[in-house]
Amino acid sequence: MSIRLEENYKAAKEFYNSIGVDVDEALKRLKDFSISVQCWQGDDVGGFETPDSVLSGGGIQVTGNYPGKARSIKELQTDMEKVFSLIPGKHRYNLHAIYGDFAGEKVDRDEIEPKYFEGWIEWAKEKDLKLDFNATLFSHPKADNGFTLSSSDKEIRDFWIEHVKRAREIAAYFGREQNSPSVHNLWIPDGLKDIPFDRWSPRERLKESLDEIFKDEYSKGEIKDAVESKLFGIGSESYVVGSHEFYLGYALTRNKMVCLDMGHFHLTENVADKISSILQFADEVLFHISRAVRWDSDHIPILNDELREVAAQIVRYNLDKRTNIALDFFDATLNRVGAYVLGIRSTIKSLLIALLEPAEKIKDAENREDYLSRLALMEESKFHPVGAVWDYYCQMNNVPTEGEWLKEVVDYEENVLSKRI
Repeated sequence: MSIRLEENYKAAKEFYNSIGVDVDEALKRLKDFSISVQCWQGDDVGGFETPDSVLSGGGIQVTGNYPGKARSIKELQTDMEKVFSLIPGKHRYNLHAIYGDFAGEKVDRDEIEPKYFEGWIEWAKEKDLKLDFNATLFSHPKADNGFTLSSSDKEIRDFWIEHVKRAREIAAYFGREQNSPSVHNLWIPDGLKDIPFDRWSPRERLKESLDEIFKDEYSKGEIKDAVESKLFGIGSESYVVGSHEFYLGYALTRNKMVCLDMGHFHLTENVADKISSILQFADEVLFHISRAVRWDSDHIPILNDELREVAAQIVRYNLDKRTNIALDFFDATLNRVGAYVLGIRSTIKSLLIALLEPAEKIKDAENREDYLSRLALMEESKFHPVGAVWDYYCQMNNVPTEGEWLKEVVDYEENVLSKRI
């Protein structure tokens, strides 16, 4: 550790002690946060069902064609090993069903089995990672008309019901193998581009499909189920079957987790504010970190006010164990490995900032109805020397500090990514 870095940290620690913040306790708590990192940033949500699998349909779209994307499971794993070497802490890896090792075999979605993901478990164990999982209800001919689990065609519904059942079976397999429950998140693209006449029937069919899926019960040690809403998607601008209200009602009455994605609500809506509301009634919540920009819901997270507020809500009320944090973004206009590192580090930084708040002083001012002091203290905390603590934390975890990780990403691009032609 450099002398300057250590001196900066000591000075910062003395400052935080002077305002009643225990830095050692903050770093200890930060170390316990385990973020689920999404696989789909590495290959533009293509998956490996066929040699030339690409994202198609389903209300989502990847823009850009920056060179160097992962073209195989091995390349994706190599990229992820580089990513994890550049971020502090122990984290999870989140797979979609289309990322199985099918070895050239034609396996339809309603035929997937744990055996196609055994290689992922072996890799995860070797790298000391835990795996989460998602059913994939897009990029498939049976999703081309915009409806899956809520389709009016029973054959289509049955196909996707079977797919999700098998996806949950794989998630439970992960949970048993890793001795940690695998989070299975369900998002569907169902909706309409223009105004529907009948909003009821698709939601009624979706409810029935979900009830059929969740008839298969697994232990809490194997799987955690979540359902994810969206405000709109490409091709579903006017009507989304799985709205927030629908899934909130479903989750609370069926003992499932609600997934809150920062990019799946109106741009002016405070998604962080939903945490303290939903967890009054639910045991846990799944939170997807992304960044909404106009119509695009999945930009790379940066250390903005929205992300800081999410972290603050989790930390202030000790919701660490009740909030499952995952990432959900993809961008093919820039170095994909660098996008991962920037987004993950921004997320961890937001948690550190929240952990270093002079919470007791701010809360005391609020309890005394001294709202000027409350606001002033919250503003002052934005200028506190968190950077020195962050660099120290990175050094503790043997990962590059700020200004250093980018050099490694550039070097990795030159020596690895640029050769993928």
